[in-house]
Amino acid sequence: MIRRGGPAVLSAAALITGGLAVASHSAAFATTASASPTASTVHTHRLCSEPSKPGYMACEAVVRTDLKSQKSLGRHDTPKGFGPADLQAAYNLPKDGGKDATVAIVDANDDPNAEKDLAAYRSQYGLPECSTGNGCFKKIDQDGGSNYPAPDAGWAGEISLDVDMVSAACPQCHILLVEAKSANMDDLGAAVNQAAKQGAKYISNSYGGGEEAADTSSDDKYFKHPGVAITVSSGDSGYGTEYPASSQYVTAVGGTSLKKDSSTRGYSESVWGTSAGGEGAGSGCSKYDAKPSWQKDTGCTKRSVADVAAVADPATGLAVYDTYQANGWNVYGGTSASSPFIAGVYALAGAPGASDVPAAYPYAHPDKLNDVTEGSNGSCSDYQCKAGKGYDGPTGLGTPNGVAAFTK
Repeated sequence: MIRRGGPAVLSAAALITGGLAVASHSAAFATTASASPTASTVHTHRLCSEPSKPGYMACEAVVRTDLKSQKSLGRHDTPKGFGPADLQAAYNLPKDGGKDATVAIVDANDDPNAEKDLAAYRSQYGLPECSTGNGCFKKIDQDGGSNYPAPDAGWAGEISLDVDMVSAACPQCHILLVEAKSANMDDLGAAVNQAAKQGAKYISNSYGGGEEAADTSSDDKYFKHPGVAITVSSGDSGYGTEYPASSQYVTAVGGTSLKKDSSTRGYSESVWGTSAGGEGAGSGCSKYDAKPSWQKDTGCTKRSVADVAAVADPATGLAVYDTYQANGWNVYGGTSASSPFIAGVYALAGAPGASDVPAAYPYAHPDKLNDVTEGSNGSCSDYQCKAGKGYDGPTGLGTPNGVAAFTK
């Protein structure tokens, strides 16, 4: 389980060595269930090292290291990994909607290449321009200004993944990147508050750390924003609960393995992880946070994680463009992918009620989600680590089937 600790600095060599290759004429690699790689056949590297000090967080992004990266593509090449059209089809999302809605991304440290890398991703997939110039993209520090923190290669990869996943889910959305000066929860929390102050109704947080008794006070200081959909990655270390996913005010987002198949939907999903534990979506029962009124599972008297899920397995991962001490097109995964994606889905669904906690919305519409019933993320005796019909820990109530589950 990831513990809180100092912010990670990942060397250029580590990221470049951990990049991936884009094969000529390649499409999204998970073309059939039988042809898709599995967690046991791929090699990965965490973009942020595990924290070692109390009060600090790690980003939840994972890069495929068994494939090489590619700075540019040939005329007929496409990036390896799922792109926007794949995700829109898999989750039955509208190709329009969300116009002028602002999705905020909260991360630590600076990505100097964020805007130009975002432009490359969107250009590759024919998405509308999203730049500072046209008012679609904005980058600020945690105080709302332009005194950006020190760059960091690991968090820059995280930022690339985040802005690309918002773009994939909601191409018409505006993107606000708020960079905290460190990975300390107080700085990240200040960035969350700044995002809300800027008017963002959807805020994604792709980081986590071990739970602490102080979490309940952090809830009220940083995550209690009625009328704002705040999504948080559930973790990448399998069964076990992290904060701030365990906050009672956020939507905790778990992870799946997503594969194309011959079903009516055209895709199938299972839990990202294995019964042996290790890498996989986080889940479990909070030690400290109270159970929200809208959560009714009976095996945990406090807050259960997760609420919903989306693709996170790097073996069935996402195409991402990242050039800050990285080499262009990569395949990323982790619940860092599912959190910003779900934030984009909330934006497609429309503004939450002014006094609502939007995390409650899916619980009123479980039939509007794809129920994930196979797989596990570790060893336990019940639904907290094992998928099944209805609610389970690793995938919550399920994955998006359109946007109906994400509105009141």
